[in-house]
Amino acid sequence: MSEGKSKRQSNQYQHQNNSKKESSLKFNPRWLFLGFGFSAIAVVSASVGALLALSLSKTPLRQAQLTPAEEAVFNQEETVTFDSLQIPKLSRPVNILVLGIKVLTSDVPEQAHPDVGYHALVNSFEGLSDSMLLLRFDPEKDNVVVLSIPRDTKTLIPQRGVTKINEANALGGPALAAESVSNLLDDVSVDRYIRINIQGVEKLIDALGGLNIYVPENMKYTDHSQHLYIDLKQGQQHLDGEKAIQFLRFRYDAYGDIGRVQRQQSFMRALVEQTLSPRTILRMPDILNVVRSHLDTNLTTNELIALAAFAAQKNRSDVKMVMLPGDFNTPGEGELSYWLPNHDKISEVMAQHFEVGSNYFSANYQSDSHNLKIAVQSTKDDQEVAQKIVQYLKDNGYSRAYFSYNYYPHNLPETKIIAQQGDNLAAAQLRADLGVGEVVVESTGVINSDVTIQVGSDWSRSHANPANDNDNNENNFQTISY
Repeated sequence: MSEGKSKRQSNQYQHQNNSKKESSLKFNPRWLFLGFGFSAIAVVSASVGALLALSLSKTPLRQAQLTPAEEAVFNQEETVTFDSLQIPKLSRPVNILVLGIKVLTSDVPEQAHPDVGYHALVNSFEGLSDSMLLLRFDPEKDNVVVLSIPRDTKTLIPQRGVTKINEANALGGPALAAESVSNLLDDVSVDRYIRINIQGVEKLIDALGGLNIYVPENMKYTDHSQHLYIDLKQGQQHLDGEKAIQFLRFRYDAYGDIGRVQRQQSFMRALVEQTLSPRTILRMPDILNVVRSHLDTNLTTNELIALAAFAAQKNRSDVKMVMLPGDFNTPGEGELSYWLPNHDKISEVMAQHFEVGSNYFSANYQSDSHNLKIAVQSTKDDQEVAQKIVQYLKDNGYSRAYFSYNYYPHNLPETKIIAQQGDNLAAAQLRADLGVGEVVVESTGVINSDVTIQVGSDWSRSHANPANDNDNNENNFQTISY
């Protein structure tokens, strides 16, 4: 197991050195998931057995039939190749649109369901997308990118006009949703789609035996019209399917849907970490059979095998999560609330992480890390330490650093430097100057910051002797991967 890990680290080191020669902008940030020491052959074998046991059809989990025009929305270029053992693997980067769908009886004709006396959930894919993600599996960079698109994002939907992006699926299915996402994201290519409804997520969590996750605050909400009763306590929890849905559907705090996007990222981190365990992979045929009636995708069997094998070999440093850059609007009376996309920052994210317009980006990008808006968070017990870090940053030229009273609830062993807007290059420079911490690309920090620093106990240890600060900075700088 350690030999396999060492080999991967060696290959990554070689890749990083080659990338340095080509461009200083090709940066591989540290991030999210625990490493798994499988050999590639074991992972592929498990994936092949699981997926072939599910179905031998070309698209084993497809529910919807697309017209030729709808099919043409998705990139038709071949995505897989075969190795010497005739096992499929990714031949190029693949972008997959993932839609989480919630449909109630009130959303469909009465004759399509029995009258149950309240707005019950329906096993359907023909409604609003409650969540929307664009995933990029990139064998060239050997990483995965997850872009979260808030459901209230204001955008242009073809044949509909300007509205919230979550309407696209209800109006025209996955093809219109993909077209709308491409228009929003600088004409990024969308290769495939996955739709899953709420019942499918609930069954998936139960099939996995529940999910271990930290609930960041007490969550309580009641909606008798939907029989929705949310009651979760703050702290580390083991959630069954029903409780997991409560966690995902809660949006009744100060940040509304944006806060929910942040929790969805935490949920995905925990879910993937658990799903890629050896025990879970061996049970994959049973798990997929449980949820298959709640899934709709145009991924083929070979693509599913290739994606599963690729994802199962990723670790914390290989995966990045970004939220669509933007801000809240201030609606007047009778107006809708929107997430207003910041198109300049979207272009930066798409260039840096999705290779859209990357040549222009590489030629023109200049990271002014000292102009970053840096929020420093701590627990309530560590406010004094956080204030010292703010002063330390200002003394070192980061004039826009500030202390955030949005506390996080539990101690961290290692400081997290969160590239909130996806700029991992600037976050890496900040980490080099700070001398401690782990750079993570996700959007779970302070929403309007460029970078959020969540203070861990490593800061106090490394700065106990100020005379060692320069040595710490120099030594830690060597660990940053470009």
